[in-house]
Amino acid sequence: MNKDSKRREALLYHAKPTPGKIQVVPTKKYATQRDLSLAYSPGVAEPCLEIEKDVNNVYKYTAKGNLVAVISNGTAVLGLGDIGPEASKPVMEGKGLLFKIFADIDVFDIEVDTKNVEEFIQTVKNIAPTFGGINLEDIKAPESFEIERRLVEELNIPVMHDDQHGTAIISAAALINALELANKKAEDVKVIVSGAGSAAIACADLYRLLGVKFENIYMFNSKGLLTKGNTSLSELQLKYARDMEPISLEEAVVNADVFIGLSSRDVLSAQMLLTMSDNPIVFAMANPNPEIDYNLAISTRKDIIMATGRSDHPNQVNNVLGFPYIFRGALDVRATKINEAMKMAAVKALAALAKESVPEQVNVAYGATKLIFGKEYIIPKPFDPRLIAIVAPAVAKAAMDSGVAQHPITDWQKYEDDLLERLGNDNKMLRMITNKAKMDPKRIVFAEAEHLDVLKAAQIVYEEGVGIPILLGTKEVILELKEELGFDADVEIIDPKEKEEEERRNRFATAYWEARKRRGIVLYDAQRLMRERNYFAAMMVNEGEADGLVTGHSRSYATVLRPMFQLIEKAPGASIVATTNMMMTARGPMFLSDTAINIDPSAEELAKIALMTAKTARMFGVEPVIAMVSYANYGSSTNERASKVREAVAYLHKNHPDLIVDGEIQSDFALNPEMLQEKFPFSKLVGKKVNTLIFPNLDAANITYKLLKELNKVESIGPIMMGMGKPVHIFQLGASVEEMVNMATIAVLDAQEKGKKKK
Repeated sequence: MNKDSKRREALLYHAKPTPGKIQVVPTKKYATQRDLSLAYSPGVAEPCLEIEKDVNNVYKYTAKGNLVAVISNGTAVLGLGDIGPEASKPVMEGKGLLFKIFADIDVFDIEVDTKNVEEFIQTVKNIAPTFGGINLEDIKAPESFEIERRLVEELNIPVMHDDQHGTAIISAAALINALELANKKAEDVKVIVSGAGSAAIACADLYRLLGVKFENIYMFNSKGLLTKGNTSLSELQLKYARDMEPISLEEAVVNADVFIGLSSRDVLSAQMLLTMSDNPIVFAMANPNPEIDYNLAISTRKDIIMATGRSDHPNQVNNVLGFPYIFRGALDVRATKINEAMKMAAVKALAALAKESVPEQVNVAYGATKLIFGKEYIIPKPFDPRLIAIVAPAVAKAAMDSGVAQHPITDWQKYEDDLLERLGNDNKMLRMITNKAKMDPKRIVFAEAEHLDVLKAAQIVYEEGVGIPILLGTKEVILELKEELGFDADVEIIDPKEKEEEERRNRFATAYWEARKRRGIVLYDAQRLMRERNYFAAMMVNEGEADGLVTGHSRSYATVLRPMFQLIEKAPGASIVATTNMMMTARGPMFLSDTAINIDPSAEELAKIALMTAKTARMFGVEPVIAMVSYANYGSSTNERASKVREAVAYLHKNHPDLIVDGEIQSDFALNPEMLQEKFPFSKLVGKKVNTLIFPNLDAANITYKLLKELNKVESIGPIMMGMGKPVHIFQLGASVEEMVNMATIAVLDAQEKGKKKK
């Protein structure tokens, strides 16, 4: 994508369909006059009076307890510098989005138009009654230090400047584990810090709490080692100034055990790295280009333990591992501040979590067979679903133990269960599968690339690094559309009808005819069919000239399905083909089957669909809990439509006793654990969270998933094809660009899985 196209895409993202990235959503009913009279006048007077009697009731009757202010004056924004409060607003909204999706914390972003420290402090103090916590963001040093210090002292709600403490907390967790792997003690190591800004000073402060000695820390800014004789240093920098003659960074790293980079690219050379001690620990955290290139570093020193700020290398030091969960824990006990004990609790929780067995969905997300504590895994991954239930309780306990909690937690198991429930919705699964696709992108044929929306989807797939698109259609049309979109990448374009493709058409036709000549196919028919894009695309996949294909945007599902069934064999051991849709619901991902192919499956087919769906769920790191749904509950009807579901369940219980599955059951009982426990305590689903629904027929499955998608705006990924021997996936007619991107991502994952089985 060229620079103008990237700029346009970024601007459109923030402008459409609604300007900005966050909004306020009512949490109470408001449909009737009665609702409105309770929400506002006269009913609103009652909670007002209760809060007047006891100010702590504000947490009981308002959203204060789950509301954080992200506050900036825009003086130190990202890599943009002092751009002003209005220009900083998109960044603050983005921080609010991260709070919400990782810890379910609501945010108002506040941009303050002053550079005066006292004015800023007074502004925040004056609005503080609105909020349960304050996250300071992108405020330049040294003013940021004084602002945070004063607000922590003068307010009775948690305040944290994430720019200072976020990197410190995450890197300190990584340092604990790196020191263990290097067989070194904190009190013995020599630490070089390249960078002397707010994050570097916060890191050094926290490392000292781990046991690193002051006299073993050498801190450098762009002008060299911080020394007592340097009159340009701030008061906080002077804290790390050494009483010695200046030395160069190159001299300082000799025999150093730890290098902490919070400065700029390439300041640590391979030659300098070679002079460090055995098992050197290098955290090169400058973004996007670290102080030493990761590949250069690991090829220079085989014994290195390395972390960066980048997501494409092991051990990413990412602030999102910290601030959402630190505030979550602080809010949940109504802490009056975020103190050193709470920060250290987060550090130790993160360090300990990296040593635990990793959930399969995290392995799936990062394309790993099994992530294990070691040099390439010293801190948890951002997609780890356990973070909220590990870090937030640790912070909450530390707040209680250190005496700053006003609302102690007594039932810790319930609290952890509640935290996990907060993660339910969302696009976390989508982010995980996209990340996995990027690990090993595959060649995906877009069989209808002449359509603008299809080409847009292919462009996104290419630019996100998810896959390598192959575009089928009339070259002139595709090239014109590419120019219109600013899609200037050199991707393969094929027109199956062109003369230059004659040799390939004939080769494909012959291969198809050889495979099907005893099933009514003649060579002439095979040659004619190869001029059609879906047949040509399917043969590209069959012949190994592409890894997968996506199609169906402009034609009915049945029409597109026909050539796939004619050309592509079923997967080994599969007797039927079915589809499932993965729905991103408020309770987490839900798999709904069969949504597109089998009109009225038999009991045996239903059982097979359930097994195929279970296998697909596991491909995404989800352990299936399956409800075989019906209009009846456990034998309440003898009608054959209910009976076939009951027979399918009996078959699964007998032949697959380890599979968590039950039915026949109505969908509300399957999804409501209290109702299920009360009426059917014998069910194998009691105490489990159902994440897979197998429907008795196509009508029920297709109608349900489309109702969910349109009425509740639930994101749908699918129909995901199950049982095909090759990665072939068909869009629903008129699929959106986003849906097509998701399906192409699934095609990449499918190709990855099928590729594993060949090895």
